[in-house]
Amino acid sequence: MASLVMTMLVFTFVLLIGNLLQEILPLLVNGEASFLMVGKALVLLIPFVFAFALPMAMLTSTLLVFGRFSADQELTAARASGISLISLASPILMLGLMLCGVSALINMYVAPRCRVAYNDLRFDMRSTLANFKIPEGYPIELPAQTNSDSYSIYTRRNRNNNLQDVVICQVKNETNVTRILAPSGHYEVDTNNNKLWMHLTNFTMLSPNGLVSGEEWPLSVDLKAGGKNTVSITDMTFDQLQDELRKWNHSAPLPLSAGRDPEPAKKKAAMQKALVDLSEAIRVQLHRQVAFSFACFGFTLIGIPLGIRVHRRETNIGVAMALGLVAVYYTFLLVGQSLSSHVEYAPHLMMWVPNLIFQAFGAVLLWRANRGI
Repeated sequence: MASLVMTMLVFTFVLLIGNLLQEILPLLVNGEASFLMVGKALVLLIPFVFAFALPMAMLTSTLLVFGRFSADQELTAARASGISLISLASPILMLGLMLCGVSALINMYVAPRCRVAYNDLRFDMRSTLANFKIPEGYPIELPAQTNSDSYSIYTRRNRNNNLQDVVICQVKNETNVTRILAPSGHYEVDTNNNKLWMHLTNFTMLSPNGLVSGEEWPLSVDLKAGGKNTVSITDMTFDQLQDELRKWNHSAPLPLSAGRDPEPAKKKAAMQKALVDLSEAIRVQLHRQVAFSFACFGFTLIGIPLGIRVHRRETNIGVAMALGLVAVYYTFLLVGQSLSSHVEYAPHLMMWVPNLIFQAFGAVLLWRANRGI
């Protein structure tokens, strides 16, 4: 337990320093942030980095403890006393399962809320909209103001405020949903009036009244308090992601307009594909939050036999091996996220692949180590 706490503190400190140096230190140097704000940012960052530090710490401490346990011949002494490796590892595996519950709470609720509060604090530090940018590849949420509409905005590419493949979901009175699709557009930020001005070209609009299209569609969105209320799906809680998925739901058939559009079927297909891609991106994030919560158990299961085997061969590389395994685990997650626009590959299921590999491989190695193979 002491080894777990120490390694967790080390990883948390390293990740905190990395985030502070990248995002907060320039604001402090430029005089845009006070030391009090930096302290608040540090506190808000802790749960966010803790979600990553906990599985890494569990893997590293397991490798080091069982590696030393084997190197000091204590495992041999335990076996001579009739105690199996499974009996010795059972409390550690139970601890790994308990930490999965802690990770789930942090990943799905605590860390996203703290991250949103941290981003709000960064906007307060900047006190300007000059750095506001619509991200690529996933939607952002602009919550409703008083007596106003809420918007979710997605774009596949953003180059100097010029957008490609834009999809907007507009919600009125929390019930009426309108979706707008455009192959291109651009936006400007009015820093004086805290407004976002968007201009979409060749748009297609799906509203409760039907499917219509036009050459240009202007949009004005209030960015309250310097845009601090924009929320990315990567910073949403599990419940918010479920609500967002229902908002972008593509399961309902899209009606064809009887208006002037000469190609209603083509417009309908493009809208349907855009909604499918967006729903899949949100679904990937949902599965990522849940799947990543089980990383502690997979790392524990594979760390016990690997620690024993490595130190039997007198290769003291516990920390390096832990970092390598973590890199392999995150590679699968990154690949799954990068394929979020390719629904045919089911990228949301890829979030579970590293867990299955680590747990299956770890179970086999633990069984072999228990038998002395």
